[in-house]
Amino acid sequence: MKPASVEHLFVRANGVQLHVAMAGPTDGPLIILLHGFPEFWFGWRRQIEPLAAAGWRVCVPDQRGYGQSDKPGNIRDYALDTLSDDVVALAKVLGQGKFALVGHDWGGIVAWRTATRHPQLACLVVLNAPHPGSMAAYASRHPTQLIRIAYVSFFQLPGLPELVLRTDGFRLLKRALTTSSRKGTFPEDALRQYVRAWSQEGALTSMLNWYRALPFFVAAARDRIAAPTLVIWGDRDSALGAGLAEEGLVFCDEGEIVHVPNATHWVHHEEAGLVNAELLRFTRHAFG
Repeated sequence: MKPASVEHLFVRANGVQLHVAMAGPTDGPLIILLHGFPEFWFGWRRQIEPLAAAGWRVCVPDQRGYGQSDKPGNIRDYALDTLSDDVVALAKVLGQGKFALVGHDWGGIVAWRTATRHPQLACLVVLNAPHPGSMAAYASRHPTQLIRIAYVSFFQLPGLPELVLRTDGFRLLKRALTTSSRKGTFPEDALRQYVRAWSQEGALTSMLNWYRALPFFVAAARDRIAAPTLVIWGDRDSALGAGLAEEGLVFCDEGEIVHVPNATHWVHHEEAGLVNAELLRFTRHAFG
């Protein structure tokens, strides 16, 4: 992708300033891509060009607390409903009440929640992210799932996670990316981009505050998702069991799953061609 094909803007939405990468025709239908931990807009770089070339107006924000976006200081500022409100407010600022939404990891959790609270959503695509109402029931049947995500409890501690993750030039964060993905997924030049984002003032604490705000969310089993939903799941995810894909679809009125057996949690990096083809196939009729 040529750098000139992506425009970088700062947009004020829901009381914060968000850095967003934009591409595609200005009059095209809007699609918003939400990154997860510990990424930023750059994590979707393999998806931006194909979507823009297909006519989508592509919006990829650094979500609040990440990259060049604002980093509020209170943990409650990262409550899931607030993060969801950011997405809807961003779409409205861009002049679109109806939009397609794609999310990975934490971005997928925000996308699940946004689809519940914003019934006008054109369609939803989630990559390797559990529905926020599904984890407790799934873990009760699969106890090893809690062991696989033990880091979530550690991340909720005050102060210590920052100290550990910042040590030796973010060595553990870089290692987490490279050991949980297929070899070569995160080359050195890409890791330098991530380190630059993590080094933004206040970024590491804000990123961790997403985890610390978890106690402020209570899932409602009755929440339904009306928008057509596609779940893409890398089955070799070291943190999340593949069965969580089916658990999420229980909340959907209309949904389908694409399992990618040889991909890890980072399916949109490792199998970009497949993911892009599925995104284009599924979203083609979103505004029909």
